[in-house]
Amino acid sequence: MTGAPGTPPVLLIVWWSMTGASMQLAQAAALRASEAAPGEVEVRLLRADLADADDVVAASACLFVMPEMLGAMAGRMKDFFDRSYYGALDRVNGRPYALIVAAGSDGAGAVRQAERIATGWRLKRVVDPLIVCVHAQTPERILAPKVVDEAALARAGEVGATLALGVQMGLW
Repeated sequence: MTGAPGTPPVLLIVWWSMTGASMQLAQAAALRASEAAPGEVEVRLLRADLADADDVVAASACLFVMPEMLGAMAGRMKDFFDRSYYGALDRVNGRPYALIVAAGSDGAGAVRQAERIATGWRLKRVVDPLIVCVHAQTPERILAPKVVDEAALARAGEVGATLALGVQMGLW
């Protein structure tokens, strides 16, 4: 647990979205996390361009939600990690994290990149990465606004709730 004595642990959800899918997944995770531990865990939902190392250091757990673009994490998410990496290095060792990736077909490239960064930060993965495939394979479908189905939103919510309950109970 981090923060001042008597303050609730913080679940930080850093997200970036190009066409809405990752945003919807991040919001679903935040909602379920808030419902799972109301008043017991502070859920902070921050867009990647607004988050930095101080936010990561202040968090008890992190959830990173991103689209995969061209087989890798989206540039703004990579920018967040680039800006935050050294400021959080050796200050977040052992803290729990999870990943959610919205992908057109695969998602593995973004997961690999994010996991390498998390390994460098010495974070502890506590939930397997969730890859939500939106099956976008043409330029028109790739660029179109997305609507994530209820089943995928529920799975994202489970990831958020798991992280919130885990930090609330002091599991990690």
